[in-house]
Amino acid sequence: MPTLPPGVAAREVTDPDVKRTYAADASPASSAPPSDYTVVRARDVADVVAVLEHAQANRTPVVPQGARTSRAGGAIATEGCIVLNVEALDAIIDVDPLEGYAVVGPGVVNAALKREVARAGLFYGPDPASWETCTIGGNVATNAGGLCCVKYGVTADWVKALQVVLPGGEVMRTGHRTAKGVAGYDLTGLVVGSEGTLGVVTEVLVRLAPAPDPALTALAVFASLDDAVAGIVALRRDSVRPSLLEILDRSSVRAVQAYGDYGFPNDCEAVLLVQSDRPGHAGEDVARYADLMAGAGATEVAVADDAQEADALLEGRRVMSTAFEALGARLAEDVCVPVARLADFIRGVETIAARHGVLIPVSGHGGDGNLHPSIVHPYDDPDALARAWLAFDEVLRLGLDVGGTITGEHGVGSLKVPWLRLELGADELDRQRRLKAVFDPLGIMNPGTVFERPR
Repeated sequence: MPTLPPGVAAREVTDPDVKRTYAADASPASSAPPSDYTVVRARDVADVVAVLEHAQANRTPVVPQGARTSRAGGAIATEGCIVLNVEALDAIIDVDPLEGYAVVGPGVVNAALKREVARAGLFYGPDPASWETCTIGGNVATNAGGLCCVKYGVTADWVKALQVVLPGGEVMRTGHRTAKGVAGYDLTGLVVGSEGTLGVVTEVLVRLAPAPDPALTALAVFASLDDAVAGIVALRRDSVRPSLLEILDRSSVRAVQAYGDYGFPNDCEAVLLVQSDRPGHAGEDVARYADLMAGAGATEVAVADDAQEADALLEGRRVMSTAFEALGARLAEDVCVPVARLADFIRGVETIAARHGVLIPVSGHGGDGNLHPSIVHPYDDPDALARAWLAFDEVLRLGLDVGGTITGEHGVGSLKVPWLRLELGADELDRQRRLKAVFDPLGIMNPGTVFERPR
């Protein structure tokens, strides 16, 4: 690999043990690091520009990287690449309460932004489950969502403008700071969700909203999956959209209860968790939500009277990933389906799990149909892992069969590249490749992510 330019060379990670930690993300696609790769920890935009100038001149692949929380293998070192980590670009540059926006570096942690703007009585909506560790740059890369998407939408709904360094080092600005603006194509919307395949985001302008009230929670237990979905439908039709609407299927509940007693009955078919944070009305909202779920067939409903009780009701949801990992290794899925087909999808997953002899708890954001089947298999069991991958394929295909998508918020990454053609078709996939080439003509940006590597 050609020598890094002066200045940037000082940012290279040379300690082999530290370097190895930057070769992988949180996905099962991560394995042994490649034999030849370089890690650069950028400290400012000038570092990013220098790396991309160098990479373009030498046709060197670049893997942009933040906190490495990707579940889809979108930030993994590849042979001969430069891993360009931008966690250190973590300044909250500006918070403007009048115009309702914040300007931040890509390394700002999601939770840190939320806490900072809360001091000004403001609110930033996207809330991935990894919000205490994931960065805004990574959220932009994958168009991340989270538990409150049913009311607040995904990252794209909150990003107004970007600064992006393109291959070759050109700095591009997109979007606007004004409340409205429709001049030219929406390049901001194109970059959000592009998973580092077009350039490196170095500054993000996000919109802010007035802070809501502390959320209150209702929990409902169902003896029938169809009744639970009927409860979701009733809640979505309510005149006040919940701020959170989560579903846990039978296998998820049992996994959580095996980990610790969180008050879920082991013999139920599903649990719904619903919240309201509407200023001045959260209490009446969750009481109404409880009545709606009871009317849909809930066998038991609990309503929190204060924020502390609300947090207690959500605790089982918060420990879910840890509970699954206590049972074995897992392939974490991210399929979004029409809400009306939730029960069909979950039952289909149960059939797939039985066919392949693996455990697949299904949980997730029932309010918008974004579910996270977790294919759990014993550690260090090659046969079980092979069966898990067969189930992974069938779960994705099932999601498409019921009118859904292979990813709702984690991104395609490198993990789901083989299935993207199934969803988009050859013509659309080719059109998107040509669009990438407008920004990245040499194909150096995150090769193997989203699209197959050119042969």
